Amino acid sequence: MLLLTAAVTTGPAAPAHAAAAPYGAKAVAVAASKQGSPYAYGATGPKRFDCSGLTLYAFKKAGKRLPRTAEQQYEHTLHIPEADRAAGDLVFFPSGATMTHVGIYAGDDRIWHAPRPGTRVRLERIWSSAVRYGRAT
Repeated sequence: MLLLTAAVTTGPAAPAHAAAAPYGAKAVAVAASKQGSPYAYGATGPKRFDCSGLTLYAFKKAGKRLPRTAEQQYEHTLHIPEADRAAGDLVFFPSGATMTHVGIYAGDDRIWHAPRPGTRVRLERIWSSAVRYGRAT
């Protein structure tokens, strides 16, 4: 009986990387609500966005602060392996040593993002294997 009590009170060991925080789901929902908003370089919403402007806006609405640019956002997040990614994590696209694009992981290998001039916020499959993942802290 003592062993059973000890197992119940201590519970299972914590995983190496915890699941995305509750604000991650809210950030995904906020980004999804901006579907169709036009891309505008340097825009942070609420009607137009660039890539990091969308992530900045979505996380702010979810109660988390992020820096302005994709590179700064990458430096500000906990870097996680692909195997540990969860909806609400950030997906970064490098060009050389610099992060030049960012989106919000929505699950099923898809991200919400503001792709480039002439496009609109949309849900899209991750098109590259050369991505990095970060979790807002």
